[in-house]
Amino acid sequence: MKKLYFLLPFVFFACKSGTSTGNEKDTQSNEKPLEISYKVKESEVSDFLKYLSSDELEGRETGTKGIEKAAVFLEDYLKKNHIKPYFKTYRDTLTNFKSPAYNIVGVIEGTDSELKKEYVVLSAHYDHIGLEKKQQADMINNGANDDASGVTAVAQIAKYFSETKSNKRSILIVFFAGEEKGLLGSKSLVEKLKKQDFNIYTQLNIEMIGVPMKRDFLSYVTGFDKSNMAQKINEYTGKNTIGFLPKEAEYKLFYRSDNYSFYEAFKKPCQSISTFDFENFDFYHHVSDEFKLMDITHITAFTQEFLPAVTQITNSKTQEITMNN
Repeated sequence: MKKLYFLLPFVFFACKSGTSTGNEKDTQSNEKPLEISYKVKESEVSDFLKYLSSDELEGRETGTKGIEKAAVFLEDYLKKNHIKPYFKTYRDTLTNFKSPAYNIVGVIEGTDSELKKEYVVLSAHYDHIGLEKKQQADMINNGANDDASGVTAVAQIAKYFSETKSNKRSILIVFFAGEEKGLLGSKSLVEKLKKQDFNIYTQLNIEMIGVPMKRDFLSYVTGFDKSNMAQKINEYTGKNTIGFLPKEAEYKLFYRSDNYSFYEAFKKPCQSISTFDFENFDFYHHVSDEFKLMDITHITAFTQEFLPAVTQITNSKTQEITMNN
């Protein structure tokens, strides 16, 4: 997540408070959910996340050798799972960064002759903040939660669609670089997509899902009141998958991740989904944001719960997720 300079004191002290905010909104739907037989495997979630947040990648700062290794890893993953590059290659060069840096972009074409012209964007940023500047015992900001966890979920969802071919709309899979530098990867990409008259329906950007919340909903969406995304996702899953988190609105997180670049360019429902609630994780932008603190069972369950929602989003006859007035 792009650095929240004004927020850091709250990240470390909010865990002292209770687990309920008192005014969280209930968005449970009684609609029958879509049943998904496909199972996300904990072992694959673990292996993927463990490497992406390993010391070998040295914190994945944009423009470094560490993020280059991460880029190769993500390219190989997409190729292995038969997901085609959206451009000539998987690498989308950032136009706004001083040294070579790349978003990794794949596409899963929709199966419907008309709906495939519309795109659902599934994304997460794979960069982090790299090495500490001052000498200390642990120099590496591994970024397991921020945002190797989100990349892991997107990768597993992409694999599901590649194997099942269950998407009528096309899906753009994006792993952003430069998020921690000021949303540079997403800003660069949307400029190119706008020139192509890219037909986006909606974007689900996954940000910091490494540990669960102690709430009566699984996750929250940034910019809750900007669209009906939360309500529709809950309808699609039949669960309290998305809830309202007042802290998200207070700190305006909608504007602080890569969803905002897409929203600003396309004015469509482009939002981030997270389980970082200012109470459940003390190591935001810290060397202790490591794999060993990640809840693999939670990440696997999170990914599994989103499969019916994303499937419905890609298959609905009309664009049911809409901006609020």
